[in-house]
Amino acid sequence: MTRRRFTTALLPGALLPGILHAAETQQERAKRVIEQCIAALGGDAFRHLPGHLQTGRAYSFYEDEVSGLSPAKIYTKYVETGVVKEIQRQVLGKSDDETVLLTATEGWDITYRGAEAIPAAQLDKIHETQLSDIFCILRTRLAEPNMSLFSKGSEVMENQPTEVLDYYDADNRNVTVWIHSTTHLPVRQLVKRWDPILKERRDEVTRYTKFRDIGNGVMWPHDVQRERDSQKTYQLYSDSVKAGTYPDSMFQLPLNAKIIQKKK
Repeated sequence: MTRRRFTTALLPGALLPGILHAAETQQERAKRVIEQCIAALGGDAFRHLPGHLQTGRAYSFYEDEVSGLSPAKIYTKYVETGVVKEIQRQVLGKSDDETVLLTATEGWDITYRGAEAIPAAQLDKIHETQLSDIFCILRTRLAEPNMSLFSKGSEVMENQPTEVLDYYDADNRNVTVWIHSTTHLPVRQLVKRWDPILKERRDEVTRYTKFRDIGNGVMWPHDVQRERDSQKTYQLYSDSVKAGTYPDSMFQLPLNAKIIQKKK
């Protein structure tokens, strides 16, 4: 066989994967990358995760400097109905002396003085953050009507090879996510939110690192960092994350709780 014929004979088998990927549409490539990501996160075990407990430290920042630090135990329970997909009980402080309850319709900040309602505007922001979180999207939102995914191709992001995807929902929320090309795990996401006070869009970036098995093969990041317009605002560093099932009563305001009326 001549060299020319030998090369021609090898061509279909040698280049077929590249040819197939090159022929993918933006939607097909996005679907493939998302399926790889879900499989890397644990597949069905990830999608049917009932909840988890994150134990570690929560940091808040102002102008890139630490402005607050608290030991934190965050219980998350996933819900299948309604717009909001998760509820939380956050236990904060060295002596567990503050609790934050976040449900689908209300939020409470509970201390030794009593329970104070979280303002509706603040609760709306929390729910928006949840709905735009890539883990929420991957678990429960991919089958929603008028949802769309598009691939933006590959990109080296912060020295990591990634696949870049754009997600849009029916309410025109847009989330850009970077998924590692080798591990297939999410490493970064970007949401552009409208600031009604500044009258402009602001970049909210979240980074996910230190993935570990939290039970039944489900992988979860133990270090989550958020920033707004390139300035760090929040970090949750978990010493441990464990999958778990929790009763609804954990996320309800106690009947005997003293209600603190907000001063007008």
